[in-house]
Order: sequence, then structure tokens, then C-alpha cells
Amino acid sequence: MTSTRDQIIETTCNLLEMQGYHATGLNQIIKESSSPKGSLYYHFPGGKEELAVEAVRRVGDIVLERIQQNLALISGPAEAIRSFIMNIALNVERSGFRTGGPITTIALETASSSEALREECQRIYTAWQAAFVEKLRAGGISQDHAVDMSVMIIASIEGGVILCRTGRSRKPLEQVAQAIGEWVKHSL
Repeated sequence: MTSTRDQIIETTCNLLEMQGYHATGLNQIIKESSSPKGSLYYHFPGGKEELAVEAVRRVGDIVLERIQQNLALISGPAEAIRSFIMNIALNVERSGFRTGGPITTIALETASSSEALREECQRIYTAWQAAFVEKLRAGGISQDHAVDMSVMIIASIEGGVILCRTGRSRKPLEQVAQAIGEWVKHSL
């Protein structure tokens, strides 16, 4: 059974991804999580920002686990990364182009207005990059090159998600998957 705290966090994760930080209000979170107002303030006395940090942390960790699991399924880094990005494209399409890039919106909206959220988004992006560095290093790519490549991989995925959602097509991420896969293959 899910705790009230977990229900609040899960609801917040979904709302933040679909509509962003500023469009997500505490009353909406309370209503959609079917939680009493007092529970929200009991679990998150720091209010919306504290709750958003916790929600972003949770979704960031879930995505990190997915990255690691998916990259472990295929031994070669080029095909593993290409396949992972193709899966993102399918999931964005399956959501009706409503989800994908769960950290992107929050990072863009709050980087200059909330140090706590900016720091959490940075921590998440760094962890995601490290997962790609590990896979690239296992394929024989030097540490420095793997670090540089991981930045481009994350930036390409995040940008691809934005293009998919705004264009209502999975094609941008398919193109990213193909280009990144070729780039990694030629770097090995």
C-alpha cells in the first residue's frame, strides 16, 4: 500500500512533468493525490519547493535506474545507447506527447529562481551523465572523451524530447538515436 507521502510525491512527479512547476499548485496536488491538506504540510513543511525537490529527486533516481538497466541489456555501447533513446521516443509517443523529459521543464523554469531545485536538477543530470560515461568507458572510450560524449548524449536526448513533444512526432528522437549510435560506433 502506498503511503500518503508517496501519493503526494507521485502526483507531484506527474504534474510537474506534464505542466511544469509554476502551473502546478498545491491545491491541485492535494486534490489529485486525494490527500488531506494537513498531510502535505506535515510531510513537506517547506511547502511547494521542498515537495518539488523531493519529486524531482524521485523521478531523477527512477530515470537513472532505467538508464542503467537499459544500457546493461546490450553489451555494445553504440547499440545500447541507440536502443535506449529509441525506447524514449516510443514512450513519448505512447504518452500522447504529454510526457518525456521529466527534469527538463523544471530545470528550465527554476534554474534562476530556486537554488534548491537547480542543485537537484544538476545532481540528476550529473548522475545520468555518469551512467553513460560508465557504458562508454566499458566500450573502450577514454575517460575525457566519454565525459564529453555524455554531455552531448544528455543534451541531445533532452532537446529531442522537446522537439518530439512540440512536433507531436517521435522522429526527432529517432534521428538523435541514429546519430548518437553512429557517433559512438565511430568513436570506439
